[in-house]
Amino acid sequence: MTGLPPTIELKPIAVVRSRFTDVVGMPIQAAAAPEETATIEVLDAYRAGLRDLEGFDYLHIIAWLHRGQREALVVKPFLDDAEHGVFATRAPARPNRLGLSVVRLVAIDGPILTIAGNDMVDGTPVLDIKPYVPRFDVRETGRIGWFEQRLQRLDGIRADDRMKDG
Repeated sequence: MTGLPPTIELKPIAVVRSRFTDVVGMPIQAAAAPEETATIEVLDAYRAGLRDLEGFDYLHIIAWLHRGQREALVVKPFLDDAEHGVFATRAPARPNRLGLSVVRLVAIDGPILTIAGNDMVDGTPVLDIKPYVPRFDVRETGRIGWFEQRLQRLDGIRADDRMKDG
């Protein structure tokens, strides 16, 4: 394809402070840990961007999955024993290592956001924060692929080392 830049530069705007120091044992999705709290420390340069955020219950957190996830196009996701194409999963072993979490905003204290529904490891760089707006974000669907047979397992599954390098 022509016209695409060879690389894209991103800047962290914040960092997650979480009780999880290793990816092994973490919740695999925010929905599986609705009461798991953490904080997001917004860098001073981006603090003005928090204006009016207190009016939202939920946020989309776009993060850089910095903790040694291998890159793979075919993975065995945490919810299944079969392999799937990475784009048909929520697995962290992605070409660009981007994570997406929908978290509940509990409080804002200056540049510190307290969130619930944390599925991120301590030190995770945050690339963007967007408000969750049901009219924009919720879609009714009858097709959720292989997840349909596996979602009942979500609450009992925690991350293991299958996505780590080496």
